[in-house]
Amino acid sequence: MKILLTSLNYFPEMTGIGKYNGDFCPELVKRGIDTSVIVAPPYYPEWEVHGGYSSFKFKTELIDGVKVTRCPLYVPKTPTTIKRILHLFSFSLTSSLALLGRLFNKPDLIILVQPTLFCSPFVLMFAKLTGAKTVMHIQDFEVDAMFGLGMVTEGRVIKIIKCVERWLLNKFDAISTISYSMVDNAVEKGVDRDKVLYFPNWSDIHFVTPETCGDNLKKEWGFNHSDKIVLYAGNVGKKQGLEIVLDAAKHLSELSNVYFVIVGAGGHVDVLKKLAREMRLTNLIFKPLQPWERVPEMLALADVHLVIQKKGVADAVLPSKLTNILSAGGHALVTAELSSELGKLSQRFPGIFTCIEPESIDVFVIALNEMLNQKRTTFNSVARTFSEVYLDKDKIINSYISDLGEILA
Repeated sequence: MKILLTSLNYFPEMTGIGKYNGDFCPELVKRGIDTSVIVAPPYYPEWEVHGGYSSFKFKTELIDGVKVTRCPLYVPKTPTTIKRILHLFSFSLTSSLALLGRLFNKPDLIILVQPTLFCSPFVLMFAKLTGAKTVMHIQDFEVDAMFGLGMVTEGRVIKIIKCVERWLLNKFDAISTISYSMVDNAVEKGVDRDKVLYFPNWSDIHFVTPETCGDNLKKEWGFNHSDKIVLYAGNVGKKQGLEIVLDAAKHLSELSNVYFVIVGAGGHVDVLKKLAREMRLTNLIFKPLQPWERVPEMLALADVHLVIQKKGVADAVLPSKLTNILSAGGHALVTAELSSELGKLSQRFPGIFTCIEPESIDVFVIALNEMLNQKRTTFNSVARTFSEVYLDKDKIINSYISDLGEILA
């Protein structure tokens, strides 16, 4: 089997889609599958191309046995709706050129990761020319996310975009996605349910465990052993709605032993830092993204983990950070509608995390206070058990490879 994956994001990006792609493809190589990728230079979540890479040049490299082709793209420093569209469109053009270079070295199967949907026409045309099978793997329903965040509001425009999306999805041999709600969403968009595969994000449950101690990192960051830490770690973007964390820090500023820590990078981080200064928050600290080797320590030092989402996006995007929080046995406060995938998960597995309505500072502060006042001596066993049963990386990848084999057969 020869597989080609096309995606915006890849290693050495250490958050979100880039992290999962960078884990997945070497696992294919380990299983004897010839694997190559067409991706962008690493830029996420900082929205700045990493050192050693260029946004103007093609580059090839071999990483963990995976043949990697990097394609030029436009990376805006401050992403807006128009700039994001130009960003996505630029990659679709350059990646199509990279695809053309594979005409005489065709893969058996092409996996296109959404975002970006812009690449679909070129991938489908290439598959038609070469006879390759196609799978679209949906990490985010980018069209739904745009509508949910109010990026696109014109009625006629929405109808046209949805029709195009529906037509493109149905041209792929199979669709895979990361949650059951997103599976249902694909079916609602007109995809035959028999063509939709469930391929959830995972955790390395043998690396991220409740047994890890976070005391050394807690001390390095200047906290006392008795201090309580409320942690948000991941992409710091506008769609997360992290202003509510700053408001909560303001509400709880009189608690001398409670600190809020935001770990990450993104297009919205400077805005939040400026706002925190204006609010004179002395109990809120920003930290850069941590090396993967220290992630278990970082997760271990938190008393409460935050998974923040705005209204209307819970089933268009599923926060990848949650898998490692569950694997670490963390106690998480999640903002999501009860009708969403995360809301249903909290009801199906009571105690796995606390789920509250999004964008309500009063509800948020009350729930956070309750969690901070709970006396705990152990990790969240419900979360850890769930991760062992449902989030094991090897089980998930083996199952997906089996599904891909059936598509080729």
